[in-house]
Amino acid sequence: MRILVTGGTGYIGSKLVERLVQQGERVNVLGFPADQEFSFPLEQVCFFVGDVLNQSLLDRAMQRCDRVFHLAAYARNWSKDVKTFFRVNVDGTRAVLDTAIKNNIRKVVCTSTNLTFGPSNGKAVDESAKRQPVFYTPYERSKFIAEQLVRSYVRKGLHVVMVNPTRVFGPGALVESNAVTKMMKWYTEGKWRLILGDGRAVGNYVFVDDVVQGHLLAMEYGKAGENYILGGENLSFNEFFATLAELSGKRRMIHLSAALAMVYARFERFLAQRFSHHPVISPGWAQTFLANWANSTTKAESELGYRPTPAREAMRKTLEWLSCASPEVAK
Repeated sequence: MRILVTGGTGYIGSKLVERLVQQGERVNVLGFPADQEFSFPLEQVCFFVGDVLNQSLLDRAMQRCDRVFHLAAYARNWSKDVKTFFRVNVDGTRAVLDTAIKNNIRKVVCTSTNLTFGPSNGKAVDESAKRQPVFYTPYERSKFIAEQLVRSYVRKGLHVVMVNPTRVFGPGALVESNAVTKMMKWYTEGKWRLILGDGRAVGNYVFVDDVVQGHLLAMEYGKAGENYILGGENLSFNEFFATLAELSGKRRMIHLSAALAMVYARFERFLAQRFSHHPVISPGWAQTFLANWANSTTKAESELGYRPTPAREAMRKTLEWLSCASPEVAK
């Protein structure tokens, strides 16, 4: 049997496909052409170009499969039509799960985000957190709704597991979903000098290879209807850049106040609404990064055997890759 990976040409998805191929699996990949070139054995990988809202394509991609990794999502920071987030992230998930039932799929792993658990307030948030009904971005809200949808399919008898990556970084195409690595690259080139707010806002940073391994572990050991946070270390912006400075050379940083960050984000939104401009950041994402997002990976570690790489080691590996990557890859 084969494995379907939706979003298999994306940042995390392509890494997952690569790992599956290394393990000798035969993989169907549903997604759009990617910036990077793939050189997988044709007898192991079959590409289906399109998205999960194309029902006939999804049907064909899932045939002869017994497991599905659903990573396809609209994960950008902006869309002129806010409904795009819900069409792709909610309706797309529904289409995948309906098709999984139709094709008697044994198990599905759906990729969500740690944002669905909400910000932390003094202690690391885990999977038991009860989300307050306040969302900073349509992306965050759409993924929360998608998780509720998944649970309804679990009640129908479909074996679906949810994984919730945090801020992912590491080698791979420098696309919007790999923003932390892009920021690291710009820092080493002297093009990034900003720390948001007072720098004390905490985020959880995870190495991309750990996220891939977490997906595989969730497929093997994950329980139906359960969430598993795939995270790394909790670091403030100040701590993150202090570590980066130790590894790559210290550079003078500027703290951008929360008020100025919001002014800039609103200006970017204005340009996006009036012109063909994709904003660097939206007000909702500025609010997100000004909040604390500390997470615990205890559940994934105890139930799946998940073992995240220490942040310093993951950052060192990423910097080494950036120093060797070709301009075409690390653009």
